[in-house]
Amino acid sequence: MQKENLIKEKTFNFALSIIELYKICKTQNEFILSKQLLRSGTSVGANVQEALAGFSEKDFLHKMSIASKEARETQYWIELLSQSQLVKFDETKYKSEIQSIVNILTSIVKTLQDKLRQKT
Repeated sequence: MQKENLIKEKTFNFALSIIELYKICKTQNEFILSKQLLRSGTSVGANVQEALAGFSEKDFLHKMSIASKEARETQYWIELLSQSQLVKFDETKYKSEIQSIVNILTSIVKTLQDKLRQKT
């Protein structure tokens, strides 16, 4: 249960930082990629919240898997913004935090998949 509380907190704080990055993008007249980043970056935490309210282990696993996919998509948008140099920002903290989130979500998903496999 500790990981779930950690991931809830990390994804919420990450969503707040993505909103700040979105604001930076807008001030630098970048509206397309930043909107994609805003959507995926904030949906990670939303899916974690839904998972925590899941009515079964399978429901929990499904929502955490979606959160993991959204986190990986967010990595993609951060990398694209960084490499394209459309926006000037310090990508280091965003890359580090989303990698940490991906690692935690991957661990949660794999652990539960193994647990569910053992039950069958």
